[in-house]
Amino acid sequence: MKKWFNRLLIGAGFVAVFGAALPVAGSYMADRKTHRVIAVQMAPINLPTDVRSLERGRYLFASRGCTQCHGNDGAGRVFASDDSGLSLKSPNITRGDGGVVGDYQDSDWVRTIRHGVKPNGQPVFIMPSEDYARLTDADVGALAAYAKQLPPAAGSGAAFALPVMLKTLYAFGVIKDAAEKIDHTLPPAVPVPEAVSVQHGRYVANMCIGCHGPDLAGGKRPGQPPNWPAPAKLTPGEGSALRRYLNADAFVAMLRSGKRPDGSGIDRAMPFATLGALSDVDARALYLYLTEAPLAH
Repeated sequence: MKKWFNRLLIGAGFVAVFGAALPVAGSYMADRKTHRVIAVQMAPINLPTDVRSLERGRYLFASRGCTQCHGNDGAGRVFASDDSGLSLKSPNITRGDGGVVGDYQDSDWVRTIRHGVKPNGQPVFIMPSEDYARLTDADVGALAAYAKQLPPAAGSGAAFALPVMLKTLYAFGVIKDAAEKIDHTLPPAVPVPEAVSVQHGRYVANMCIGCHGPDLAGGKRPGQPPNWPAPAKLTPGEGSALRRYLNADAFVAMLRSGKRPDGSGIDRAMPFATLGALSDVDARALYLYLTEAPLAH
């Protein structure tokens, strides 16, 4: 009996030591992971300077989530925080005081947007580059060109405070950064006509991947702030949020208002400032894809 009890105490001690050491190891490994160097092969993209392309870039900046994190002026802001110690602040991506892009070459903009890799080869930590990885060369160029010419604004670099548990989950690959999620070997997306079509809707739906998952099936995502609701299921079938929207008009109205057809509000974790900026063509094409192309997921 005494021998059994001693073994129990030893086992309990081991568990306690392991439990105390795991967060320390996790923090150390997470820090090393954020400093790893990722080599990506990129075809050169010439950033446009014409008015039409810059206007396209402005639209993409507003409608694809850039303003949601970096602000309308690109100066950066705290875009997520909660009582657990989580705080996420985006960097200033203007050439003003405290900006992080002062030395960016055109290729650095493309590498960061499309591959989630900074000029020094290290991964961006929070930016959802998986949403932008399948943009066409023309759209990547337009978005980068618009961001590049943003008026200088004062700000600072990225600042992240993460609870130890999130660091540990990141260290062990449960939470992934964008560079881990992207297939860097895929060729650029082939342009499709901008129209209310399933094909164009599939292209627009790339902007939903970061929150709703690569298959758009929704559900709690690893590392999601605990006070955020689980992203909705956008694919057809049981539990699909699309069942609420019987036509494109109802779906577009939700994107514009942040309210369901019954008048109830949707949690503001949904980026309605971005979604509300979608053109009618993009919004209706997205609805068409989500409702009429179940096999495309």
